Amino acid sequence: MPEIDPLPLAQLTTLRTGGAPERMIDALTRDELVTVLRDVWASGDDWLVLGGGSNLLVGDEPFEGTVVRVRSAGVERLAAPEPGIARLRVQAGHAWDDLVAQSVAWGLSGIEGMSGIPGTVGAAPVQNVGAYGQEIADTLVAVELIDETTGEVVEVPAGELGLGFRTSVLKHHYGSVPARRAVILTVTLDLADIGTAPRPLTSDRLRQALPVAAGAELSLAEVRDLVLQTRRAKGMVLDEADPDTRSAGSFFQNPIVSEQFARSLPDACPRWPMESTREPVIVIPLAAYDGYVPRAAPRNVQYKLSAAWLIENAGIRKGMRLGRSRAFVSSKHALALTNREDGTAAEVAELARFVQQRVAADFGIELQPEPVLVGVEL
Repeated sequence: MPEIDPLPLAQLTTLRTGGAPERMIDALTRDELVTVLRDVWASGDDWLVLGGGSNLLVGDEPFEGTVVRVRSAGVERLAAPEPGIARLRVQAGHAWDDLVAQSVAWGLSGIEGMSGIPGTVGAAPVQNVGAYGQEIADTLVAVELIDETTGEVVEVPAGELGLGFRTSVLKHHYGSVPARRAVILTVTLDLADIGTAPRPLTSDRLRQALPVAAGAELSLAEVRDLVLQTRRAKGMVLDEADPDTRSAGSFFQNPIVSEQFARSLPDACPRWPMESTREPVIVIPLAAYDGYVPRAAPRNVQYKLSAAWLIENAGIRKGMRLGRSRAFVSSKHALALTNREDGTAAEVAELARFVQQRVAADFGIELQPEPVLVGVEL
């Protein structure tokens, strides 16, 4: 378990902020990760687990504790649970997009719409990553994790992780602590084994986002290429030559609001119901029918809003910055905040607060940050 000379976290995070920690350890295997975490937890030191660093905003002061870098990698094909399904167990430190590329090459479907998402496989279930109608909750079977409270290694079924829209019981939400403090060691997925030949694209979200004509047939490799092209156009694929990719991706979560609140917003504001809005079908046995059809119980359907639309329509233009700050709104996508010129975490946080204040003033919605904030307050 090599302890290395601590590197500034600005060199290890995609937002390029953060000082050097007191101590840094590379865990190259699952077993090393278990041992390192048990030792760090026993010491009582503050700690931070670092994968790809793509979902972090780290403060400018040195981190007073130990940073554990998860460097484990590898994909194992397990026995198929049923015909047409491939089961994979993946190490937590494996690059997410490398897994997507491998699954596409094997003809396995279920995560191709999440091509180009940065970070590691172990981080993906924590915030239930997703894109273009797919999310990891759709294919996740279980995670193997080590619990901070007990130090025990356990396998937890996906159904016990509280997976929701960009959330789980493992996620550190801004202003709160995770419901369960643990670190993922391996991830098990079930993917559909459909082969590499072109097939009809059945996902409406993918077809609309790419876009492709109804009835079009695409191979998984062609879908992946189109997704990568779409994400690159938004500055959402890491590229050293593109300063707009020096970000944490979407900085703010798309808000979830009640149907009543959604109706109060301008008609042009995009919104998507979080469940079907169709009236439920009431089935009454003929023998029990007395001429009266009961009314369906009222439902409070929640709606997801477009944070990007709210930001742009609160007067925040793409590419803007505050004064001479080195933090910018992406020139390609209003939802991303970028650190184009070696700025500080304080500058990024100042811009984030400005965006929050403008959206709150115009629409009465407080945008919540999506990245984990370490040593930073908004």
